[in-house]
Amino acid sequence: MNPDIYTRRESEARSYCRSFPTSFVKASGSILTDEKGTDYIDFLAGCSSLNYGHNDPDMKAALIEHISNDGVTHGLDMHTEQKEAFLTAFEDIILKPRGMDHKVMMVGPTGTNAVEAAMKLARKTTGRHNIVAFTNGFHGMTMGALAATGNAGKRNGGAMPLQGVTHLPYDGAMGPDVNTLDQIEFMLENPSSGLDAPAAFLVEPVQGEGGLNAASAEWLRGIAALAKKNGALLILDDIQAGIGRTGTFFSFEEMGIEPDMVPMAKSLSGMGLPFAALLLKPELDVWKPAEHNGTFRGNTHAFVTARVALEKFWKDDSFQTELKSKARTIEMGLTSIADMVDGARLKGRGLMRGVDVGSGDLAEKICAEAFKRGLIIETSGAHDEVVKVLAPLTTTEEQFEKGFEILRDATRAALTENNQIAAE
Repeated sequence: MNPDIYTRRESEARSYCRSFPTSFVKASGSILTDEKGTDYIDFLAGCSSLNYGHNDPDMKAALIEHISNDGVTHGLDMHTEQKEAFLTAFEDIILKPRGMDHKVMMVGPTGTNAVEAAMKLARKTTGRHNIVAFTNGFHGMTMGALAATGNAGKRNGGAMPLQGVTHLPYDGAMGPDVNTLDQIEFMLENPSSGLDAPAAFLVEPVQGEGGLNAASAEWLRGIAALAKKNGALLILDDIQAGIGRTGTFFSFEEMGIEPDMVPMAKSLSGMGLPFAALLLKPELDVWKPAEHNGTFRGNTHAFVTARVALEKFWKDDSFQTELKSKARTIEMGLTSIADMVDGARLKGRGLMRGVDVGSGDLAEKICAEAFKRGLIIETSGAHDEVVKVLAPLTTTEEQFEKGFEILRDATRAALTENNQIAAE
């Protein structure tokens, strides 16, 4: 092994390797194994890109068969049997049962590409330029999506003015007693508020990087109503919160909301392969051919694995029922952590949960101590104050039990280091 190659040749932009300083050589299910043979329980799952775990055997077998048979590797946006099979499965298994008639736009390979396409299309169809995004939101690192992102550290990387977006307060951003819908409505209706008429509202139903802030169904319905009233589109960013992460395929299901567009990525491929798409209502599909394109719009290998994921996990309600049980397991595990830290509180929804320990320093120490003990977990939030669980949805109850045992030990060690008293 040659670990010096990273510091000598890889950009300083590298990040996760600093928190998890080892070299991984193997991954299966919810377990990562490093070069020393040490196993780690994965409560990160590629930032929710591996909702079905590492190397699902059925997806792997289908992909190996496709490659072995000289299946198409790269097809631009040409027709292939793999794309046809994916679109058919997505239509039959996901869209039709949910009463959705959205078209599927293949974009570049990551979530930010889907967000960029949504923002561009909103401006194109409404003739307006302004996008309303929300405090603590994260939508990507390319310049348009970055303008809609709230995090100052990420925004500073743009190194130029980020324009065309107005940031308004998310649900609960100003405390539990403040209804931010009232403030947003005031800004929209006051002709002297300085808020340009929006082309769209861009919102995460659960804010992943922003600290696991979960909007209520009532608040999201309010945003949808304000969008409609003001001639704006509703873009629900389901890149991290979707594909089962909150307990249902889409994070906004059963909320009485019909988004105009839904950017998707991360676990869409099922196996961690780069794949992003934008769902859009048919009447919005006003693109001219190649008006928005990209060399890697549609990953043929990802079509193969994504189809298998849909057929394996979403053809009936059994997987979703199982997720409800696992969500309760996560809640109990995180409650045991919150009980150890004075003032701590749970955040998030479904299997996208975390505990706000009140301090970025403490959260970082907890995650570092967890890694020493064999658990991979990260922080989120404006001050990195939330210890965030994004375990694969296929994680077993035994793995959850062991993972939370490690997390409790790590919390106890971090509290001791901080000279705080851990409750038993």
